[in-house]
Amino acid sequence: MGRELLAIIDQIGREKGIESETIVTAVESALVSAVKKRYGVGENVEVRLDRDTGEIEAVTLKTIVADVSDPQVEMSLEEAREMDETAEVGDEIGSLLEMEEMGRIAAQTAKQVIFQRVREAEWESVHREYSGRIGEIISGMILGQERRNYIVELGKTEALLPVSEQVPRESYRRGDRIRAYLSEVRLSSRGPQVILSRGKAEFVSKLFEMEVPEIGEGVVVIKGVVREPGDRTKIAVFSTDSSVDPVGACVGVRGSRVQSVVRELRGEKIDIVTWTDDPRTYVGEALSPAVVDKVGVNELEKSALVVVSEQQLSLAIGRKGQNVRLASKLTGWKVDIIDQSEYENERAKERDQEISAAISREQDLQEEEEVLEAQRLTEIAHEFTLSDLSGVGEKMADILKEHGIATVSALAESDEVTLSALPLIGPKTASRLLQSAREYLRLLEKGKESLEKTDVEKEKA
Repeated sequence: MGRELLAIIDQIGREKGIESETIVTAVESALVSAVKKRYGVGENVEVRLDRDTGEIEAVTLKTIVADVSDPQVEMSLEEAREMDETAEVGDEIGSLLEMEEMGRIAAQTAKQVIFQRVREAEWESVHREYSGRIGEIISGMILGQERRNYIVELGKTEALLPVSEQVPRESYRRGDRIRAYLSEVRLSSRGPQVILSRGKAEFVSKLFEMEVPEIGEGVVVIKGVVREPGDRTKIAVFSTDSSVDPVGACVGVRGSRVQSVVRELRGEKIDIVTWTDDPRTYVGEALSPAVVDKVGVNELEKSALVVVSEQQLSLAIGRKGQNVRLASKLTGWKVDIIDQSEYENERAKERDQEISAAISREQDLQEEEEVLEAQRLTEIAHEFTLSDLSGVGEKMADILKEHGIATVSALAESDEVTLSALPLIGPKTASRLLQSAREYLRLLEKGKESLEKTDVEKEKA
């Protein structure tokens, strides 16, 4: 029986990929549980499985005490010395149990515990192995579908390809071989669950690592990958060696390398662009396969305006905006695209706005000067008195006031005959006084009109 047990343990180990010592430990633990249940002994039970013969030895341990209070775990000194003359209080002494006396229930209990421990050890082995392989591409075989999720046989365990990690329009049948990206290992009550993905951008990165030796050597560096699974992928690469073209290295001779990746992705389009820290150049590259004419950037808002020819516009935007959307994700910049004619129209509008603004500024300055001039004239006019008029002294001003002409307005409304009749004022003086007074009124009226015009224009504005 012992040899047969060892053979079974060895077989289980090979089938499950578990070390034999792990299974032996599980068997010993199971037998401890069975012995306790069969014999009703205390906690101090040891079971040893001989690694060479397969013989099982069960020992129950008791502590030697002066006064026994619990016979299951304690033994008196007298009883102990019957078994060992050198026994002392405080020592532990063991006695063998006859394993042949274990009943069917105890054997069944041992079997169940062994099965559970082996399964736990198997789970631990799977978790340890596949947790260390997260981020790798692994191969498997399709076993079938469960709620649209594919079950994949990996050899030692089964993996799950969830519908959320599948590529749209890809389908498989039982027995198909498949390669996928090992995304994560989840722990559950049913054991570790290996999760695969064919939809992640990292899957494309790993495929290129496998096809392009320069990536593995660190000469070519993948700076970013964005993807809409099943349709298009954009990958930005950079070379640490100026003599190596990163795009050419990824494309390969006659496109051999990139075509290998495309075949694995079942025809998905792949744009390989050169990474650069110049945002204008990088945004233009990211819109490949479209050719751009101009790129303007706003670094504060991290946005870019791209100008393309009318023929390139639809290609730059892509079907349903896919190309510009992926370019924006790849660069991290908000990208807007316009064609050349729209750009020229925008530039013309900007020029018109600049000209209008310049004219408006000129008009504002002119109006401001006119207002100042009008204000100056008005201030001058209001400051005028009779004695300020040319040819009017204080004595003459007194004469004019005595005859009812006390203001410049009254003087301007007079006539030469009336003025000539006044003392000290002849015809020539009268004509000169009238001319001075009327020029004053003209200046005053001009200032008022300018101010009124400015007020009206301000109200309209």
